Amino acid sequence: MPRFVVLLRGVNVGKSNRVPMAEFRSLLEAKGFTEVRTLLNSGNAVFGGAARSAGAHAKTIGASLNERLGLTVQVVVKSSSEFLAAVAENTVAPAEEDHSRFLVAFGQRRQAVQDLSVLLPMIRAPEQFAIGSHAAYLHCAGGILESKAGTALLGKPGRGVTTRNWATVLKLKAMLGDGGRLTTDPDPQP
Repeated sequence: MPRFVVLLRGVNVGKSNRVPMAEFRSLLEAKGFTEVRTLLNSGNAVFGGAARSAGAHAKTIGASLNERLGLTVQVVVKSSSEFLAAVAENTVAPAEEDHSRFLVAFGQRRQAVQDLSVLLPMIRAPEQFAIGSHAAYLHCAGGILESKAGTALLGKPGRGVTTRNWATVLKLKAMLGDGGRLTTDPDPQP
């Protein structure tokens, strides 16, 4: 069965858009997705789905979040091959201690990623920014909140994408390894 990664934008930050991960797993399973595994508390999951359309899955999940939890949030779904291609095309190799300052921006549509070119004038050395076919990559060497581009990516200019730090991206990649099958759920939260 094809494997997918789902990434929700702007959930569980502050008091709004609360999505308990147990509820998120349940919602995905109720829609017929299989082998659902969540990661962290920020709206990340890996699942199996019979249909091959990531876009259709994103619409289904978005509608379910609205119906079940009353939330309207951006949903990005990538097939395992799309997600792994995004990891592979990264040309900026952050040191392990910089994984939390290295953001990867995913969009449901390729154009959403390309539109991030508006951030280029905001990049200040030693920051690095690259736009690939599958994602955009921003290394905020001095910290995300100290970076004009990092702040913009998380704000209005980045509204068409959702971001994850490199550590989270690597964990999701590991979940997709070996067909995406895990023996334990990395998010044991209730």
